[in-house]
Amino acid sequence: MVDPAGRLAEVKATIAGAAKRAQRDPADIRLIAVSKTRDADAIRPLIAAGQRDFGENRVQEAAAKWPALRAEADGIMLHLIGQLQSNKAEEAVALFDAIHSLDRASLVQALAKACEKAGKQPQLFVQVNVGDEEQKGGCAVADLPALLAAAAEAGLTIAGLMAIPPAEVEPAPYFALLDELAERHGLAGRSMGMSGDYETAVTLGATHVRVGTALFGVRE
Repeated sequence: MVDPAGRLAEVKATIAGAAKRAQRDPADIRLIAVSKTRDADAIRPLIAAGQRDFGENRVQEAAAKWPALRAEADGIMLHLIGQLQSNKAEEAVALFDAIHSLDRASLVQALAKACEKAGKQPQLFVQVNVGDEEQKGGCAVADLPALLAAAAEAGLTIAGLMAIPPAEVEPAPYFALLDELAERHGLAGRSMGMSGDYETAVTLGATHVRVGTALFGVRE
């Protein structure tokens, strides 16, 4: 049984190795610990081990556990990595430092309004449906230029793109596609790669990897 600090060290070493192979600086890659459905007692050991970026799927769940955890440690950066409903935009802007799932024009408008009201803007990533999967969130590749234009027009600054490749297939071509799209649109951020494929994502340009199981262990 490896302890949380040991798992964190292993994942960081894997990221560093992949970065070196790709002739990249490991410091350019942010490790987001996916803490969705994990309770505060499971999260605290990772915070104690120095982890500061955490990812949640739902606004309500994050609101229930993070204010208390943030009071215990400085420098926590909270990322919303799940789908966001437009009616939760205001709450999300208040709670999160980064939102990785901007994927439609109606959400652009809701976030612009929420950011103006709050007087701040989280880092925003546009989620792209790179596998063209009906059941998955994200804007279609063909719709990306229009969505980026809408965001700019609404006064939002986009930090990068996010994608989740189709399951059970080789993810590399999808990571390469996201990297190419980000390059084409002059965006620095590439949020891609999870527990099973983050090493590949790093070699193909990921700036943010979202890792859950490899850090927290398999769910019981």
